[in-house]
Amino acid sequence: MNHAQWKTARTRALSGEQAPEDPEVSAARLEIRYARALGQALYDRRTALGISQAEVARRANMTQPQISRIEGGDTVPTLPLLERLAGALESELDIHLVPGADAAVRFHSPAA
Repeated sequence: MNHAQWKTARTRALSGEQAPEDPEVSAARLEIRYARALGQALYDRRTALGISQAEVARRANMTQPQISRIEGGDTVPTLPLLERLAGALESELDIHLVPGADAAVRFHSPAA
């Protein structure tokens, strides 16, 4: 950032005006929110079933650290891996995405 850009950014910050966010930063923030929503859904279902990360990992043919990274929002699994996780959690997985809104992610018991 050169001096003129810094001065403009500082002036905006002091006036309370917000500069438009870089599209790459916006995309990264969205990916983080999605990863956290998925991790929370995995954690919620796992604890509702009363099973450990190690047991989910065993059922999904993964490692416990991989489950931990997903629950922590540190990684986003592929669609085939999501299918394995749903099976390991004896669940169906619903992901509801609406542009401009947070993702709704939920593992739940299959419909009877």
